[in-house]
Amino acid sequence: MNNLVVNLLLALAWATLFGSFTLLTLSSGLVVGYLILWLLQPLTGGPSGYFLRVWYWIKLIVMFHYELIVSSVAVLWDIITPSHRARPAIIEMPLDVKTDAGILLVTNLISLTPGTLSIDVSEDRKTLTLHAMFADDPDAVCRQLKDSMEKWVIDAVER
Repeated sequence: MNNLVVNLLLALAWATLFGSFTLLTLSSGLVVGYLILWLLQPLTGGPSGYFLRVWYWIKLIVMFHYELIVSSVAVLWDIITPSHRARPAIIEMPLDVKTDAGILLVTNLISLTPGTLSIDVSEDRKTLTLHAMFADDPDAVCRQLKDSMEKWVIDAVER
């Protein structure tokens, strides 16, 4: 059986034992189930990609929230200070992400981050057109987005 399904069943069993189906008991059940499955790896046929994928998804969520806070502060600072450092530009970024789900996630994460907006994906799905509020150096913006959001999405979705 799939490790995710087993983990969900363990979380439900955990919540049933406590007699409460709250967010706290279900999330603690997921953590306990994950740890149980991780400890039982030698008995179930060795390491699974599930454990690494969970780690990559946690990393994606945490790092996206960090980027969200940093970019929100940068946009806010530009708004409330008299000197505006915004140099908007339309940038074309080559995509390394291949799957439809990965492309969708990258474009949505970029659009959710203040100061950037996904505009279009090319027909061949190899180029993303985006608007950046702080684009003094368009190559640096592309490099930063590829080394952060796109890399995290590739790790979480395509591995």
